[in-house]
Amino acid sequence: MLQGSYVALVTPFKNGSVDWTALENLINFHLQNGTDGILLLGTTAEAVALAGDEKDALLRFAQQRIAKKVPVMIGTGTNNYLQSLANTKKAEELGADYALVITPYYIKPTQNGMYEYFKSIAAKVNIPIVIYNVPGRTGVNIAPETTIRLAHECPNIVGIKEASGNLVQATFILRDAPEGFSLMSGEDALNMPLMAIGAKGCISVTANVAPKLMSEHIASCLSNDCAAAKAQHAYLAQLNHLMFIETNPIPAKEALHMMGFMDLEFRLPLCKMQDNHREILREGLKAYKLI
Repeated sequence: MLQGSYVALVTPFKNGSVDWTALENLINFHLQNGTDGILLLGTTAEAVALAGDEKDALLRFAQQRIAKKVPVMIGTGTNNYLQSLANTKKAEELGADYALVITPYYIKPTQNGMYEYFKSIAAKVNIPIVIYNVPGRTGVNIAPETTIRLAHECPNIVGIKEASGNLVQATFILRDAPEGFSLMSGEDALNMPLMAIGAKGCISVTANVAPKLMSEHIASCLSNDCAAAKAQHAYLAQLNHLMFIETNPIPAKEALHMMGFMDLEFRLPLCKMQDNHREILREGLKAYKLI
């Protein structure tokens, strides 16, 4: 079953290209610090800024380094049906454990449109699919009724990354989805509240910089150790906040640069952090003893 602390891994760049050494070091960092699964080519990976050949090379490189030690999820969704289907088939061919398919952005499809979209992709592949609902980025919310319908009708739609921030919506999904369907938190600030109502883990930005802290927190939630989970949730609150003081993944990449993992490089329109925010981030990382 899909559960635990998954990291939405950043993509390190150097001199305009993927930094393979830094990527390998980041993967090892997670394998050594309790991360339960790795998401490649998610939002945090700047996937939309990567060319097709770069994506293929990154996936093959990362898969070889991860070497089945933890499950791999690959972001395959776009706002183009044929491209999303092709990406999902490629993830299956590469042996990924899950494909993360975002709701089609910009188009603002109806609920029926999203139902048909996900149902059609699921019918053409065997890889387990996780729906990605993040209305703040896509401009559209997949309703709980649509998610529940897909979960019941499509055996390989096995979960949802829920980043709407709507606990009522999440409650309806958790109440009515079939057994074995996983709701994963897509917003670190709400990891514990979502897990308190039945979520199975998170797909985390914060885990990029604090994988051990995040994996321990999610483990406490899964084992119903409420006292430990509450204390960890409170402790992580400021770090979660810092990871979003500017658009993700800017803070995560700035932090990893400060931690010595990678050069500080983005692809436009993402850019370096404002100086005042950088100092706030630096002081915060010092407080958490991350630098």
